[in-house]
Amino acid sequence: MFVILKKKHMIFAVVCCLLLFAVPLICGSIPPQAVTVSATTSTNWGLSFQEEGKTPTGNATAEFLRQYDAYYAGNSEEKKIYLTFDAGYENGYTPAILDVLKKHNVKAAFFIVGNYLETSPDLVKRMVAEGHIVGNHTYHHPDMSQISDAQALKKELSDLEELYLQTTGQEMPKFYRPPQGKYSENNLKCAQELGYNTIFWSLAYVDWYVDKQPTKEQAFSKLLPRIHPGAIVLLHSTSKTNAEILDELLTKWEEQGYTFGTLYELCQ
Repeated sequence: MFVILKKKHMIFAVVCCLLLFAVPLICGSIPPQAVTVSATTSTNWGLSFQEEGKTPTGNATAEFLRQYDAYYAGNSEEKKIYLTFDAGYENGYTPAILDVLKKHNVKAAFFIVGNYLETSPDLVKRMVAEGHIVGNHTYHHPDMSQISDAQALKKELSDLEELYLQTTGQEMPKFYRPPQGKYSENNLKCAQELGYNTIFWSLAYVDWYVDKQPTKEQAFSKLLPRIHPGAIVLLHSTSKTNAEILDELLTKWEEQGYTFGTLYELCQ
């Protein structure tokens, strides 16, 4: 009987030791005192539009996201739009998009990846020079929800930061968007510990298929009735349709009484 109990005690001690070592590894180089165990279940960001002109329901609440400095919409009582673009590569439309933004004096955020910065440094410099935020969309555009190692997550962000600094001479703003909206709670926490605000969205439409672009009418049917106070709008800069409709789209939103804010204002 004594031998059996001793073995059980030994097994229990080994398990406790393993747990002590495992917890600090969850967020890699993050100071141990700042670490708590986070959920690792992967999630695809999604929205449910219940009523026109109102903030949609996300598959995580604003309160849950805010504890990790993450956002999907702003103040629902303020007619302000936060315009963002995801830029995986340059498809020839960004100069026209920048021209329209300049015409309307709108400061947007462009979430870029390593390929974009490598192949289109002059456009990135123009974004910066014209007052836009250039955010971190990771270096390689992986499914971040499948990256459980914090050092690997950190590398995806820091490699882009380093190239951005070399290219622009400036530190990269601390705004991060998970590729395809795929994330886990642990990802959000680790990004927060690295100083980032994670930015999701409350309005987007299917604009990313280059060979199957929506018509102007199809785009407006989604973007006009679903706009709402505090909207974080996600558009893709690879979209021919977006480049063609942006001037009219911004004009229509302005006619509805909307103004445009920056992510700095959103996260203050």
